[in-house]
Amino acid sequence: MLALVLSACASHAPSPVVMQETFDSSSTFSRGFDATPSQTCEAARRALLSQGYIATSKTQELIEGRKSFQPNMETNLEINFRVVCVPQTSDGQVSLGFATALQDRYALKKSASSASVGVGALGSLSLPFSSSNDSLVKVGSETIAVRSFYDSFFELVESYLKQDRDTP
Repeated sequence: MLALVLSACASHAPSPVVMQETFDSSSTFSRGFDATPSQTCEAARRALLSQGYIATSKTQELIEGRKSFQPNMETNLEINFRVVCVPQTSDGQVSLGFATALQDRYALKKSASSASVGVGALGSLSLPFSSSNDSLVKVGSETIAVRSFYDSFFELVESYLKQDRDTP
């Protein structure tokens, strides 16, 4: 019987984590643009701002934005979006935009409050209060890997670049 139990435990040992990374040539996170890197990043900045993101950092080759969502009373989501713009050609007139969006999940956690009172020779007495403290606690984080999410972003960037080309 003991041998049976031990063999059952051995067969349920945790398996190693399988990496889901595939370094292939898909264009989910990048797109080429007929513009300089600074023009591409400026169009990316306007695209993020037009969708309610707060621009948190900007250089000629980098733009970062953040946006918060509250799908229900107990959950908060935050998307941190980062775009890096680099030249693709030696003359710098064609660029690549690399975009990555990280989604953080927060949950509302409640903790009850109590008070302690020290009484001379008797020691201390702890009394519960009816109040509680609520705080948001980070419960998860992941890179958004949905192709249509990035496709719609890159299409909006391209529309801002087209507006700039069409404006005299």
